[in-house]
Amino acid sequence: MARHLLLALLLLPVAASAQDDSTQMGPPGPVFKCDTVPELIDRVVAVVGESPILGSQVEEEIFTMRAQQAGGLPKTAPAFHALCQQVVTDLVDAEVMVQVAQRDTSLKVTDQEIADGVEQQFRNIRQRFTSEVDFRAELQRSGFQTPEEFRRWLGESQRKAALRNRLLEKLRGDGKLKPVQPTEAEMRTYFDKFREQLPPRPATLSFRNIVISPRPSATAKDRAKQLADSLVIALRGGADFASAAKRFSQDPASRDQGGDLGWFRRGLMVPEFEVVAFRLKPGVISDPVESPFGYHIIRVERIQPAEIQARHILIMPEVTEADADSASLLAGQLAEVLRQGGSYDSVSKLYHDPGEEPDAEDVPVDQLPPEYKEGIGAADSGVVVPSFPIRKDMGLRRKYVVLQVTARRTAGVVRYEDVKDQIRKKLADDLAVQRYVARMRRATYVDLRL
Repeated sequence: MARHLLLALLLLPVAASAQDDSTQMGPPGPVFKCDTVPELIDRVVAVVGESPILGSQVEEEIFTMRAQQAGGLPKTAPAFHALCQQVVTDLVDAEVMVQVAQRDTSLKVTDQEIADGVEQQFRNIRQRFTSEVDFRAELQRSGFQTPEEFRRWLGESQRKAALRNRLLEKLRGDGKLKPVQPTEAEMRTYFDKFREQLPPRPATLSFRNIVISPRPSATAKDRAKQLADSLVIALRGGADFASAAKRFSQDPASRDQGGDLGWFRRGLMVPEFEVVAFRLKPGVISDPVESPFGYHIIRVERIQPAEIQARHILIMPEVTEADADSASLLAGQLAEVLRQGGSYDSVSKLYHDPGEEPDAEDVPVDQLPPEYKEGIGAADSGVVVPSFPIRKDMGLRRKYVVLQVTARRTAGVVRYEDVKDQIRKKLADDLAVQRYVARMRRATYVDLRL
């Protein structure tokens, strides 16, 4: 089960700066302008390499920020001018990253993904207005003469943002963007600045669990392995992989797509699968790979830095009613062992299904899966609840949970301690990006003119 993160916290900016991917519209801002030279229609406020940044771009970014600022935009001319300078700095930093990304021919952004993103953004924004007249009036007040002009701007902004994101993903995957640990003072300053924007802390639960899966017999495993071996021979002899996957694979998530798993990075699949998959050359059929799920036959389709696209066929050993009953009985026995003071770590090491998360921290109670909510009930910290089944839709392959509640917290105001780890991670990532951008700026011609 994924650990709960305060998403609102993670979406907050480090400083009052323009946001690359947001296009929210809000109430009218102050009458100040970033450029006070009235006789000029537009002007160059900065140059990055050979690319100019115009005053109109700054105004467009200010427009997108209105709905994001809790207290609205600055109400005094000096404060507003400082915001304009910050926006120019952010646009320069963004342009530096775009230019670095454009020089890397391995980074691709398709026209279709930009078109899909623009359409979604445009539709979301348009829905905030009760009439087409109000929508067009707001666009014109913000410098966009027509909706089509606004679409073009959205497309350009999205393409640049996508390039920057691709660049950051590659840098992280290559280990070239390592986190910079913030100080305690930086973390507390960040929390104090944004604490009033955080929603109330929901009622949460923390727990650790041992998930027991039915164990097929040795005979069933042998039969599954023999089928996997025969499929490998057929595939290496020229049989169509996608057709074989549709016929034989027992992975419901990929079977109907011919075993296609799409693109994925390390850490998303079970270790046994990844060790083989990331070593295969495109087109090569693997030997059967055993994992907690069964036997995988893997074929890598394409490779790019830090990720691969692959197909697989999963052959799962047969599970009988007796196997399922044994798992249920074992779960009940282990719960009693823990209640009597048995070692949780020892029991977990022996019996826990490695494909399942071993614990969860601060999960909002209203976000618990129904099986967990029912199984835990009102149990408080320290209680080992009666074992309960999950994955009931899997029939005889359903699993059984042995769970101990480690903490239960009522709803309340978010404290620094509640989000300290999330703040540390966010600032560490943000500071790493800032350090990288500063290094790239020093290697790029930049002329600020605002």
